[in-house]
Amino acid sequence: MIPRRLKRWFHQISLGDQSYRFLFEPGPDDEVVVFDCETTGLSATKDDIISIAAVKVRGNRILASQKFEAVARPDAMMKAEAIKVHRLLESDVQGGGMIMQIIPDFLHFIGGRPLVGYYLEFDVAMVDKYLRQLIGIELPNPLIEVSALYYDRKYGNAPPGTHVDLSFAHIVRDLGVPALDQHDAFNDAMMTAMMYVQLKDMQERGVRISRERG
Repeated sequence: MIPRRLKRWFHQISLGDQSYRFLFEPGPDDEVVVFDCETTGLSATKDDIISIAAVKVRGNRILASQKFEAVARPDAMMKAEAIKVHRLLESDVQGGGMIMQIIPDFLHFIGGRPLVGYYLEFDVAMVDKYLRQLIGIELPNPLIEVSALYYDRKYGNAPPGTHVDLSFAHIVRDLGVPALDQHDAFNDAMMTAMMYVQLKDMQERGVRISRERG
């Protein structure tokens, strides 16, 4: 696998549309963007984004008024298994915009800020699929995975054989984050933002999570 830093350098010199060079410029100090996608399924190559949401975090403040939300009309078929998860029907997304028109707005919202998410690799892969078509590159933003932050705070010094639970619902309960309706892109982004703020504060103060919690 090509290191992300090397891929960023390659994409910077091969950027097809120079109006998107802002993606390679650092965002405002101590700001990140937390984002989440809902999709027609779990294949980054065959499935499509049907909703995408993001919220900015500055320091330890979630800027709830600075949010991005969009519903997209997919080309791929809506799978029954996915509908059971996100509860969006064909009729709910038919009025959505075209994803290739939504992605530029999303890019201008995130800029060059680091991206935060829960199992972020999949969401990034979904966006990258469209971004490669649009301007021939992948997202160059630094990535911060909240499950990795949680693992470090709770299991980083655990003895071998310790049971590890990195499920979204477990982290929400363990950190005392308000449980919003899950599998709604904006709600998931907000809960992830609350996780991030709490874990970042713990990391800065050197505080660990007791393994007797949760």
